[in-house]
Amino acid sequence: MVLHTLIGIAPDVLNLSVRDVVLPVVPMFHVNAWGLAYGAPIAGTKLVFPGPKMGDGATLQALIEEEQVTFSAGVPTVWLNLLKYLEETGKEVKTLQRVVIGGSACPRSIMEEFEERYGVYVHHAWGMTEMSPLGTVNTLKPEMLNWGREEQYRIRERQGRTVYGVEMKVVDDDGNELPMDGESTGLLKVRGPFVCNDYYKADAPSDVHDDDGWFSTGDVGSIDAEGYLQITDRSKDVIKSGGEWISSIDLENAAVGHPDVAEAAVIGVPHPRWAERPLLIIVRKEGRQADKKDILDWLKDRVAKWWLPDDVVYVDEIPHTATGKIQKTELRKRFSNYSF
Repeated sequence: MVLHTLIGIAPDVLNLSVRDVVLPVVPMFHVNAWGLAYGAPIAGTKLVFPGPKMGDGATLQALIEEEQVTFSAGVPTVWLNLLKYLEETGKEVKTLQRVVIGGSACPRSIMEEFEERYGVYVHHAWGMTEMSPLGTVNTLKPEMLNWGREEQYRIRERQGRTVYGVEMKVVDDDGNELPMDGESTGLLKVRGPFVCNDYYKADAPSDVHDDDGWFSTGDVGSIDAEGYLQITDRSKDVIKSGGEWISSIDLENAAVGHPDVAEAAVIGVPHPRWAERPLLIIVRKEGRQADKKDILDWLKDRVAKWWLPDDVVYVDEIPHTATGKIQKTELRKRFSNYSF
């Protein structure tokens, strides 16, 4: 934990200093608020806790303003709520400079709105409880700072490069390591001094560790030649259609970019011909009326044609875990009798 904490406050990781004011919008029971509960005191950083209303946009805006918060971290759902509140009220977050977003992939629309409207820079990050939790943080390399906007976003939409102390690789179904070409997709494995080596009170050694100490994360992704990780999906959430993989994360992020969509989730539904096909579940923004055709037309230019959902359904609310992640298991139960 000491190693993890010292690495976490490094300049190209979370970059904490005595000049910052940190608001972790992550409960401490969830991996010590992503390590910030340790990192902030070590760096001498003022630490602000959001309390029980951490998902409430009004509460967050008020805390940021009152405490002069410069840095924050949380899952995408939290920031959707804050951005919605800012849009509705015209209020701002003037002191906020940087946000780290993890827990699930951050839609580009969130990154753009934060930066273009409020001047807040967004870092992608990835990790797991079993990793204490930091695995990667997205910081651009020096030569990338001179790239055009689209080239930079192509990199910044990925989950980032490993922090010191974490080794990372992707493997195929037979356990063979795949090349770092940004295209070869497989199961993500990690190892390092702050990666767990077993589970507490387990009756027998878990099968998620191999003989060489590599931990199987359950995430599916690719690594490019520069070392940037792209998470495609959780292995349990990836949709296998006609023998090919469809990323529910990429579909969700593309759908959330639609101006009428407040939140989106994608699950696989059994299909008689293709084994599974994607079902897109949407919460509309208040007062907006986008229909199925509007959404599919929007997606046509943003994802492969065969990825397009077979149907779009609308709900008032998408269930979330205590940490703000979309609860796919609950959605699968809710739509267990659904058929296209």
